[in-house]
Amino acid sequence: MVLFPGMTALDVVGPQALLAGLAGPSFHLVAERIGPVASDTGLEIVATADFETCPRDLDVLIVPGGDGTPDQMRNERLLAFLRDRAGRAAWVTSVCTGSLILGAAGLLTGYRATSHWCVRDGVLPLFGAIPVDERVVFDRNRVTSAGISAGLDFALALSARLRDPDYARTSQLVAEYAPQPPFAAGTPRTAGAAITASATGILKDLIEGSFAAARAR
Repeated sequence: MVLFPGMTALDVVGPQALLAGLAGPSFHLVAERIGPVASDTGLEIVATADFETCPRDLDVLIVPGGDGTPDQMRNERLLAFLRDRAGRAAWVTSVCTGSLILGAAGLLTGYRATSHWCVRDGVLPLFGAIPVDERVVFDRNRVTSAGISAGLDFALALSARLRDPDYARTSQLVAEYAPQPPFAAGTPRTAGAAITASATGILKDLIEGSFAAARAR
């Protein structure tokens, strides 16, 4: 799993909590430099490998999203790393706006994919991807998931492919993942126009930055 400054911590720790049992000590948190990497809320996660020490052949490559996404869409060192490892990985995956980073690396051309709702339909097509309004999208060996919380759904769906559905069900029960949110406001459709406008305002820099980074490629 890739780490970068400005990533969303839940994009990382949600899937990591559910997939770590499959990977064991071979779950690598990879960044440009080994050591702590600050998320977009300041929470730091420690990278255990860098681009040089990360194994060359991977079962799964995971890219999170976050406010730092536009900068990483321009980070040629990261994009080269992703292209190299993706060429041999069994699964090339993302959480939230991590799909835009995969797109910037040229890894989603012609693939069905999803992302955070605020950029899915506008930015993904700029990379030749086919946007899909679903929580988790499988297309051949590409797996993308929608915004932040969908990383948990992604990890369970991928666990079922990597091991079997009962393993994934057991992981879900261990995590007591039985969401009953207090509000039906998790998508623009259910949240309504006023709440969506407020959320879009909060996400303004991410939206504009992602469009600018995509158009610059």
